[in-house]
Amino acid sequence: MSETESSAADAVSTSAYSSPAKSLGDPGITPLSPSHIVKDSDADVAVEQLFLVVVAIDFGTTSSGYAYSFTKEPECIHVMRRWEGGDPGVSNQKTPTTILLTPERKFHSFGYAARDFYHDLDPNESKHWLYFEKFKMKLHTTGNLTMETDLTAANGKKVKALEIFAYALQFFKEQALKELSDQAGSDFENSEVRWVITVPAIWKQPAKQFMRQAAYKAGMATPENPEQLIIALEPEAASIYCRKLRLHQMIDLSSRAPVNGYSPSDTVGTGFTQAKEHVRRNRQSRTFLVENVIGEIWSELEEGDRYIVVDSGGGTVDMTVHQIRLPEGHLKELYKATGGPYGSLGVDYEFEKLLCKIFGEDFIEQFKIKRPAAWVDLMIAFESRKRAAAPDRTNPLNITLPFSFIDYYKKFRGHSVEHALRKSNVDFVKWSSQGMLRMSPDAMNALFKPTIDQIVQHLSDVFDKPEVTNVKFLFLVGGFAESPLLQQAVQSAFGSRCRVIIPQDVGLTILKGAVLFGLDPAVIKVRRSPLTYGVGVLNRFVEGKHPPEKLLIKDGTRWCTDVFDKFISADQSVALGETVTRSYTPAKPSQLVIVINIYSSEQDNVSFITESGVKKCGTLRLDLTGTDASVPNRREIKTVMQFGDTEIKAIAIDVATSKSVKVGIDFLNY
Repeated sequence: MSETESSAADAVSTSAYSSPAKSLGDPGITPLSPSHIVKDSDADVAVEQLFLVVVAIDFGTTSSGYAYSFTKEPECIHVMRRWEGGDPGVSNQKTPTTILLTPERKFHSFGYAARDFYHDLDPNESKHWLYFEKFKMKLHTTGNLTMETDLTAANGKKVKALEIFAYALQFFKEQALKELSDQAGSDFENSEVRWVITVPAIWKQPAKQFMRQAAYKAGMATPENPEQLIIALEPEAASIYCRKLRLHQMIDLSSRAPVNGYSPSDTVGTGFTQAKEHVRRNRQSRTFLVENVIGEIWSELEEGDRYIVVDSGGGTVDMTVHQIRLPEGHLKELYKATGGPYGSLGVDYEFEKLLCKIFGEDFIEQFKIKRPAAWVDLMIAFESRKRAAAPDRTNPLNITLPFSFIDYYKKFRGHSVEHALRKSNVDFVKWSSQGMLRMSPDAMNALFKPTIDQIVQHLSDVFDKPEVTNVKFLFLVGGFAESPLLQQAVQSAFGSRCRVIIPQDVGLTILKGAVLFGLDPAVIKVRRSPLTYGVGVLNRFVEGKHPPEKLLIKDGTRWCTDVFDKFISADQSVALGETVTRSYTPAKPSQLVIVINIYSSEQDNVSFITESGVKKCGTLRLDLTGTDASVPNRREIKTVMQFGDTEIKAIAIDVATSKSVKVGIDFLNY
């Protein structure tokens, strides 16, 4: 470690003595003084007006899209232009999250275009191209995510995840700017756009920071102008949109009275088919009017009423519990966002397991590597049948097997696909002479069961929390919410506790909500911290209170090492703009950089950073170069951290000179 740097232990925290709130039993969080707040909101207003348009990108695991709204007409949300391509039986308002790189690793195409081009390549040629799909889940499942994390293409080659995410975001940036320029009749500049990117609420800080870095690499914003990009949490965005819903824009599964003109005697299934038809007719228009009113459902809510938003997408399901605050209708998060990897991909994995059971795991693995385009074909065929699964379905679902599957299986095993099916003892799946797998509705429903059971179980656990009593509504949103099987499961499990509501065009709910969030990021006033955060510091050693093994004697002073100085506790309420202030002193007057390690824990009461479950999760770096070092020996660097936003932010000031100190919080490269 160089002379100029110091470890966390060298930076002496003065906070244990300087925070008046500490002695009052308050965790040391003191809101900004009113004069500050006024100044802040004025500054925000000034920044807001620079952007002519808000563009939100819903970067999904299975499909992605963008929507935008001009700040002058916030009630008009425009969903992006039609995509070329598209699948039978699947609406193409969003495009698949698939990306294709050339053999030289340069960006080639995204979405349907990437899939179709890859698909039409000669098999010998296609193995040199790099095709990626469903790669967003890697950010959720990688425990130690860094800028160096790799993704694996369909042909087994590895590429840096940051490059792939940046290519994808750059593609959306260019598409959106082109569409805006065409609309405006002149070139639209990136500087006129405020970008919003959605991420699951259960993502940890490193994944959010990774997304921001990818956006910087794609040229959407810069570290010098971070306000141009907002990271929005998916269920929060959905929650904001749901507040605006009118009765004709949703399906009330628990409705006893007709909704949208359907009588309750109609089953969920028929109601849903009619709703789909209604949406299909309205699909020609890509502009949604969001009235500047509170929707009818909302008008039933009173101060303090609670509702839960369940965002079920391709990769993750995450849920947030909100409480309404009147008169402005601001939202307060009541319980930290929870969820897990229970998205509709789980159904695809079950289908893959079924294929392994019938044809052998060794064959399926080989087939995916040797015939990657045909595997993609097979999964597309499955996707459209998956969408046809419904609780009351009686006729079988046919899934076309690509010819190369049948052909390759014969070469691989020496006997036919039909023979494999007969031998496999899988009763529910038969072979149709037209070259199809015939699945009984029960077999298809069985593929959904493990994933749906996990969602229902997780929701039950959330409903059992004391903060989550008396929930009035459950809004089911996200692409997977289109599944009648999931709807029925949620309705039968929770319909007696609250009303289950599904917005129409449920797959676009998050996208539209993200635009509204970009227009007014301050709508969510209180959030919950998912983890306990703090730093390791030296405090004066107190006999009897501190363990002897933590004693460190330095220049005649007795210090206690490894003390966990807590900034914020897990599940603690934090208001927007609320801050935690700490002061740090460089250990040596000549020191130019203070590096302080940030630690996190799921536990609430932590005393030392050495306790089990406490992980180092990032660094706080104070750069003192450029500040005047000739000031008094004991310099005090006041650091203010903000936790009430979707990302953790920090500012720092040299107390003696009142000058800003360059500060960075890093959860990726530490």
